[in-house]
Amino acid sequence: MECDTRRNSQPGNRLQAPSIGDESERRGSDSIIVVNTRSPKYFEMKVLNGGEKSSLLDNSVKIPIPQVSKLIADSKASSEKKRKVPKEETFCSIALEVLFPFLIAGMGMVGAGLVLNRVQHWPVFMELPETLILVPALLGLKGNLEMTLASRLSTQANLGNLDSRHAVWHMTKANLSLVQCQAIVVGFLASIGAFVLGWIQDGRFELNHALILCTSSIITASIASFTLGVVMVAVVLISRRFRINPDNVATPIACSLGDITTLSLLALISDFFYRVVESHQWLCPAIIFGYFVSMPVWIAIAKRYDLTRNVLYNGWTPVLSAMVISSCGGLILDLAVRKFDGIAVFQPVINGVGGNLVAVQASRISTSLHIDHQLGSLPEGAENVCSNPFQVFFARGGHARTARALLTVLIPGQLIFVYTILSIKADQTAVPSIFVLFYLVAAVIQVMILLYIAEVLVKSLWLHGIDPDNSAIPYLTAIGDLIGTGLLAKSFILMFLLGYPVDSDNNELLPSPE
Repeated sequence: MECDTRRNSQPGNRLQAPSIGDESERRGSDSIIVVNTRSPKYFEMKVLNGGEKSSLLDNSVKIPIPQVSKLIADSKASSEKKRKVPKEETFCSIALEVLFPFLIAGMGMVGAGLVLNRVQHWPVFMELPETLILVPALLGLKGNLEMTLASRLSTQANLGNLDSRHAVWHMTKANLSLVQCQAIVVGFLASIGAFVLGWIQDGRFELNHALILCTSSIITASIASFTLGVVMVAVVLISRRFRINPDNVATPIACSLGDITTLSLLALISDFFYRVVESHQWLCPAIIFGYFVSMPVWIAIAKRYDLTRNVLYNGWTPVLSAMVISSCGGLILDLAVRKFDGIAVFQPVINGVGGNLVAVQASRISTSLHIDHQLGSLPEGAENVCSNPFQVFFARGGHARTARALLTVLIPGQLIFVYTILSIKADQTAVPSIFVLFYLVAAVIQVMILLYIAEVLVKSLWLHGIDPDNSAIPYLTAIGDLIGTGLLAKSFILMFLLGYPVDSDNNELLPSPE
C-alpha cells in the first residue's frame, strides 16, 4: 500500500513534511503529514491492494501517520467484509435450505428411474445395448457441465460479481457458450466410448448403430446443457435476490432437472433416429457435421472472458476423465440389468442423490476458499490435505457441520424416494423390507465416501492452483455413479443369495416363497 499525493492546477501548492526540528508540528511520538495550500487541496490515499480510495479536502490537512495506517487498514477490512458471506450458517439452516430442493431433485430422479425402467424395453435399447451404456455418461453431464456451471455461478454470486445486469449478461453468455462447446465434445466422445465397450462385449459392428448413438448423444447433450444452463442462471439470481445461499440450492435443482430431462431426450431422440436411419441415411452425418461446424462460434465467445477462457483451455481433463469413469459405471449397469432388470429403476436415484449431496458440499468448500484465501494456499491448521475422516464428519462447526446436515437429510429422503417408486409400481414389484435396508446402507456408504473424497479433492485442487469449481464436481459425480451402481448391484446380489432372486423373464424382484 502507498500514499499518493496530487496537486491541483493552481500554482504554489505544495506538500510539506515537518522537519525534525519543527516542534510545533510534532505531537508526542506521532509523525504528521501536513498539506499547506492557499486553496482547498486534494489529498488522496490509495490502497493498492484493494483499490479503495479515501480523499480528504482541506486547506491544511494534518494526518498522524498511525491514523493513516489505521484508516488504510479499516478501508481494507471494509472491502474484505463486503466479499464475505454475511453470517455463518447453523446446522438447522443448512438442513432446511438443502431439504426442499433436495426433495424436488429426488422426485426428478424418481421420475428418471421410472423412465429408464420403461424405456429399457424399447426396440432401440434392446437392439442397441450400447445405448444403456451411454446412459450414465450422459446423466453424468449434470455433474460435468450443469452442476459445475451452478458451482461457478454460485461462487461468483457470493463474491458479489453478479450484482449488475451487465455482469450477469456477460457471465451468462460466456458460460452458456462454454457449456455448449463442452456438451458437443463430451456427447461425441461418450457415444464413441459406449460403442467401443459394446463392440468389445458383443463383438459386432454396425455403422448405422454407431451413427444413431453419436447423433442421439450429441443432440441430447446440447439441448439438455443449454436448457439447464439457462435454468441455473435463473436459480442463482433468484437465490441471491432472496438472500438464500445459492450453493445450497443451485446444484440440487441442476441434479433434479438434469436426470429426467437428459434421459427423456435420449430415449425420444434415439428412438426417432432408430426409426428413420434406414430411409434417411444422410440425416445423422449431416447433423453431426453441423454441430462441429458450430464449434468455432462457441469457442470464440467463451474465449472473450477470462473465467471461461481458463476453463476452455484447462478444464477438459476433469470432464473427460469423469466421462470415462461414468462409462465404466454404464458397463456395470448394462451387465447388471441383464441379470437384475429391476435395478434400472433405482440406479438414477442412488447415483443422483449421492451426486446431489456431494456437489453441495464441494461447492460450499470451494466458495469458502475463494472468499478467505488466495488460490494455492490453505487455511492455517488445515495444510494437511488428507484430513482425518473423524474430523471430516465430527469436528465442531465448519464443513463437518454441513456433512452432518447432508447425512441427516439423506436417510429420510431416500426412504421417501424408494417408497414412492414402490407405491407407483406396487402392481408390478414386490420388494421385501430387507431390500430397503440394503439399499439404505449402500446409499449411506456411498455418500460418506463421497463427502470424504470431496474434502480431500477440493483442498488438493486448490493447493495445486486449480479452481475446484471447474474440476471437483465432475470427478465426484462420476465416482458417485461408479460407487452407487456397484453398491446397488451388490445389494441385488445379496438379495439373490438370500433367496430373493430376480427373474429376468418377469423383469422384477420376486419375493421369497414362505
